[in-house]
Amino acid sequence: MKTSDCDILIVPGHLNASDDHWQSRWERQLSTARRIEQEDWESPRKDDWVARIVEEVARAEKPVVLVGHSLGVIAIAFAAPLLPKDKVKGAFLVGMPDVDRPDFEPVVDRAFAPIPQDPLPFPSVLVASRTDPHCEFDKAEDVSYAWGSALVDAGDAGHLNTDSGHGPWPEGLMRFAGFLKQLT
Repeated sequence: MKTSDCDILIVPGHLNASDDHWQSRWERQLSTARRIEQEDWESPRKDDWVARIVEEVARAEKPVVLVGHSLGVIAIAFAAPLLPKDKVKGAFLVGMPDVDRPDFEPVVDRAFAPIPQDPLPFPSVLVASRTDPHCEFDKAEDVSYAWGSALVDAGDAGHLNTDSGHGPWPEGLMRFAGFLKQLT
């Protein structure tokens, strides 16, 4: 699949993605990419976030590929069973946070936990770092197996955001292009 063959829906995490974040850069670079805007980026509510994903997938005119980062990954997992099986062709998921941890961001709706464990109904990749302050690698590995996601070990990459030096993130874009080629 080529980028022109699909609607790429970008699902940022808590606080949205800054202009320098790789998701924002991809949104500007990829002509069929658009961000799923949330009403409240600062105090995320699971049901609101999931509803927006469902709405935007329904609104898409082409097959959909989801690109989630951080809390957006968890929102996609909750939305997955509500999405039309024939419309979503895949999900590229990066930097999943461990919302099951009791010390997870207190402003984030606790309804984001526990992390869904059902297999995702579409092909997916979960990119995880061994030094992500928001999720231990072993947890990401366990969740990737539960979801049926291909796990990509990003090594020592922090949370894969601008704070960890992943503004442009060309390796991620190459990995995303490879993922798209596998989709039909």
